[in-house]
Amino acid sequence: MNCDRCNKKLDPNEKREHLGQALCEDCYMVVLSPVKTCDPWAVHSAKNLEKYVGNQKVLTPLQEKMLDILAKKGPLTPDSLLKACDESIDLEEIKREFASLRHMEKVRAAKQGPDIVWQLW
Repeated sequence: MNCDRCNKKLDPNEKREHLGQALCEDCYMVVLSPVKTCDPWAVHSAKNLEKYVGNQKVLTPLQEKMLDILAKKGPLTPDSLLKACDESIDLEEIKREFASLRHMEKVRAAKQGPDIVWQLW
């Protein structure tokens, strides 16, 4: 049996059902907790966390890499940023990292012609 979303092989004991689909655990978590970039409480929490941790590191290595790439290359589409990160991650993961950075007001999305690009705040 395979996951209906990502097509990974599923162990029958680890199968999760959601809206008639058989999902692996990773896909199940994605459908249960969709990415939300516009969340006022998340922004409030992230900004307060920054105040209290001071100079302590609060970014993941991937978040730091994303910020570095955007600083060097300027605004990029999500697919372009994914390629520039050159890691074994998928678009869903980079969207989650973007949402966290958006809550910290370090990046934002903007319309550039027909495309949506991600850029530094």
